[in-house]
Amino acid sequence: MKSVLTTVLLALCALLSGPVFAQAPDTCPPAAQAPTPEQAQAGMKSARDRGFLWRVRKDGRTSWLYGTVHIARSDWVYPGPAMLDAVRASDLVALELDVMDPDITERLRTGMAARADRPVPGALLDRLRAQLKAACLPEPLIGAMAPEMLATTLMVMSARREGLDPGYAIDAVIAGLARGLKKPVTSLETPELQLALLLARTPQEAQALVEQVLAELENGRASPMLVRIAQLWSDSRLAELERYEQWCHCVDTAEERAMHKRLLDDRNPGLAERIDRLHADGKRVFAAVGALHMIGPGGLPALLAKRGYQVERVDFAR
Repeated sequence: MKSVLTTVLLALCALLSGPVFAQAPDTCPPAAQAPTPEQAQAGMKSARDRGFLWRVRKDGRTSWLYGTVHIARSDWVYPGPAMLDAVRASDLVALELDVMDPDITERLRTGMAARADRPVPGALLDRLRAQLKAACLPEPLIGAMAPEMLATTLMVMSARREGLDPGYAIDAVIAGLARGLKKPVTSLETPELQLALLLARTPQEAQALVEQVLAELENGRASPMLVRIAQLWSDSRLAELERYEQWCHCVDTAEERAMHKRLLDDRNPGLAERIDRLHADGKRVFAAVGALHMIGPGGLPALLAKRGYQVERVDFAR
């Protein structure tokens, strides 16, 4: 128990060690905080399994797929018994990106920086400033981040008033947990690949993306969608997640469908191939990837089944 408690604290402290933004405590949501040892001890004792877990067997070895969320509540960071046992039974932990690797975080920071050829149009500046103020983020971010990455940040941070915070991201918790258990950690993708998907290809595309996100924030649609996704992850409601495209209102236009394909469908074969290669090298792999990569005929469980794996969903006891 002590080693697991330490790893949870390690993950949170590492994630919370970035820039601290000045906040007005009477109007802003509380910043994510690492728990005290006493809080963490109590959290570990009452921890339950959340999310989605699969056993995948091939060549006499068992590996694991685990669907994560990138924003969470403070009490969700404590690993449940089934997930913890799976990590302990693995030889290697594989994440989309190892967010505790300083080289990866530096490459992400550099790649997300503002570019001279992507100035923010004057018409958007006031709207961006208003959303930065609402999110309790500093206005100088407008000049520090690429506009589409700033828009993505604002989208994620909009859920903080509902108690969801990227400071409690499950991916980071798993990265810390693996290190505490002395498990090697590897990245299934590169920062450059993810940035190529997230960054707009032209200034016009960047402006369109910023306008789309601002509209979602201004009409109040952004936060409820994030809350719904996070809560069904916490409750392990896979059937509802599998109907995601029916209720997300995120694939209604040709542009949205193209972006959805780029961010999920086009990445899944490469993720599956990398997991398969690690397993074929004789490793029992705990692969933790965003939960939306797990659903449908193009999701990772289905793709690994096509590669000859016996795939079994782990139902968590409630």
